[in-house]
Amino acid sequence: MTSIARTAARLLLGVAMVGAGVAHLSTQREEFRAQVPDWFPVDEDLTVLGSGVVEIGLGLAFVALPNKKRLIGGLLAAFFVAVFPGNIAQYVEGVDAFGLDTDSKRLIRLFFQPVLILWALFGGGWMRRPKDDG
Repeated sequence: MTSIARTAARLLLGVAMVGAGVAHLSTQREEFRAQVPDWFPVDEDLTVLGSGVVEIGLGLAFVALPNKKRLIGGLLAAFFVAVFPGNIAQYVEGVDAFGLDTDSKRLIRLFFQPVLILWALFGGGWMRRPKDDG
């Protein structure tokens, strides 16, 4: 049963990442630009486009390459860690985006980043017990 849950987690996160990546490149581009901290040394539009391409690539790979799920799950977890400072900056700087228009909402969102990291690791098979089958 753990194998089924892990596969479902991998597929769901992969599809969600593709959707988020496409949104970076199209309909939600301005919202994502608002989340790039002022101190980040790369142009905010280039950052949004680049992160969108990375999200699409990782999402597609997570879905289409199950034999590489461990590697891709680790890369996804690292990606979530890498973008976390932007989420912190959104909270600290009080930037409104994606309906996060209060400090409370922005703070609550910070607690979901570790969930995404764990989700990527679980879907990638990093959290298996030796006797797990998947």
